[in-house]
Amino acid sequence: MSLVTAVLAETVHARELPIDPFFYGLIALGIFIVLGIVTYSYRDVANRHRFKAEAYAARHGEDDHATH
Repeated sequence: MSLVTAVLAETVHARELPIDPFFYGLIALGIFIVLGIVTYSYRDVANRHRFKAEAYAARHGEDDHATH
């Protein structure tokens, strides 16, 4: 049993992380914040061109997409 333990102990190589684990969390948090800002920027996009939406609804009917 000690031979197996000695072989396993020799083959395990510990690698240091290039940065502290705390910074991986900060990077992930930053990515999520950027994605949240991008998602928030699409808020209320349909109402930016209300006159186009009203003209389309007048031509094609109000509930044209609901019938399909």
